Amino acid sequence: MAVILLAEDDKELKEMLKIALGRNDFTVIEAEDGKEAITHFRPGIVDLVITDLIMPDEDGLKVIMRLRQIKPSLKIIAISGGGKAGPGNYLKMASTLGADAVFSKPFSIADLLKKTEELLGYEH
Repeated sequence: MAVILLAEDDKELKEMLKIALGRNDFTVIEAEDGKEAITHFRPGIVDLVITDLIMPDEDGLKVIMRLRQIKPSLKIIAISGGGKAGPGNYLKMASTLGADAVFSKPFSIADLLKKTEELLGYEH
C-alpha cells in the first residue's frame, strides 16, 4: 500500500487521521509542522501528502511549493480551518499552487479517505 506524509500540528486530528489511514492499509509518516514535513519527505517513498495549511515554522503553502519542486507528480491534499481569514482563501491558494484536492475543517474522514484512494488510483 501507499505511503502518506501527514503534516498536521493539531495532535488530536493528526492521531485520528493516522488511525483512519492505517486502518485502510496506508503507511503514515507524521510531521508536526511544515518544516518537519519538508525534512521527512522522500520522493521515492512518499506517494501522497496531506498537509494542514496553517502550521508553525513553515506553513502548508510552502510545503506544497517545495514538494512540487522536488516531485512534480506528487499527489497533495490540503486541509485548513483557515485561521482568522477563514479556510476559503488558503484553500484557493493551495489549489493554485498545485494541491490536487482541498478540504475545509471540519471535514468527513470518509470523504478524505475516498479522495486519497482516488488520487492514488485505487479501485472502489
